[in-house]
Amino acid sequence: MNKELTDDILRNAMEWARAAGAIQLNYFRTNDIGIETKTSVHDVVTKVDKECEEFLIGMINETYPGHGILGEESGSHDIDSDFLWVIDPLDGTNNYSQGLPIFCVSIGIKYRGEALVGVVYVPYINEMFTAVKGRGAYFNGNRINVGEKTRLNECVLATGFPYDKDVNPDNNVNNVASLIPLIRGLRRMGAAAYDLCCVGAGFIDAYWEFNLQPWDVCAGELIVREAGGEIIPFRNDRNIGIVAGNHGLCRQIYLRLHNKNM
Repeated sequence: MNKELTDDILRNAMEWARAAGAIQLNYFRTNDIGIETKTSVHDVVTKVDKECEEFLIGMINETYPGHGILGEESGSHDIDSDFLWVIDPLDGTNNYSQGLPIFCVSIGIKYRGEALVGVVYVPYINEMFTAVKGRGAYFNGNRINVGEKTRLNECVLATGFPYDKDVNPDNNVNNVASLIPLIRGLRRMGAAAYDLCCVGAGFIDAYWEFNLQPWDVCAGELIVREAGGEIIPFRNDRNIGIVAGNHGLCRQIYLRLHNKNM
């Protein structure tokens, strides 16, 4: 891949993520965010999600005509391309709609099916996570690495729950119950892209979740891998299910989730 083009894509993705974040901050904690529901009462979208996605799609189409786009709110656009922009314009919409500050813009760019660039921007706390395949991962310009802990009882993990948790008993509660006694703490931050970035930076030791979508994980998975971490698929029957962390922790958590002895 041409380094000049990759650098250009990274630079633009960062600039556009900051601009989308500015849109989010403009509406944040106001009464003008326009909340609607999607698949269930638990699955919400705001007019800010849509405005940010329209902005990002417009910039991509203007700057890289012919590149494919997969967006959370609007689906696929001209997807027959070597390049695919996988965007979550506002990850953590439930947090955002409640006035909680953990929400982010996630932009992943794939080249011929493999993640090439990942950008996640958390506007309220001004945190920028980036990665380029083969060139490492960065947090606000500084190189990051996953944590080195190996003992679960010293670890703080993160997870999330599917939107149909009220009607489907396959809702991750059993996994939480099995792991809680073994770990130092558990966090449910409400934004999968940010969870993955926190694993990449070592702020969270490991993360697992299922029923995720490509826009939830495209950028964050690359950031974890480029930070020296590992992504292990742990189930494929409910969309995307992953464990993220260093190699040793991923293996331990994977085995626990499958009720296997160490």
